Amino acid sequence: MASLYARAAVSACRRNVLLTSQRFANTTMGDPLEHATGLEKRELLAKASGNDNPFDLKVIKRCAGTKSAPNEIPSAFDSRIVGCICEEDATSVNWMWLHKGQPRRCECGHWFKLVQKAPV
Repeated sequence: MASLYARAAVSACRRNVLLTSQRFANTTMGDPLEHATGLEKRELLAKASGNDNPFDLKVIKRCAGTKSAPNEIPSAFDSRIVGCICEEDATSVNWMWLHKGQPRRCECGHWFKLVQKAPV
């Protein structure tokens, strides 16, 4: 008798699971922008507006980099760490800190300057 009740309970649960999965089979998650919050939402909004690099993480090609016209590095903070690949076939990166208002010269002779950028 107990096994009959157990079998009936298991079949009822199994039927509910199958019906529930069929009922919601055609629904999908909404737009990720609707579910995002905080920094992730600001990143998605920036990408939607056409800014594919909202945090300035992509490599910046350096120009002449003289003292009068240094390479401008954007930052929303007062300082930022920058890596310079001095030669094309170099296997190491020269890292240095840039501070606001203080242009800095790399070992290879290129100058870098921190430029204020609005935060994301």
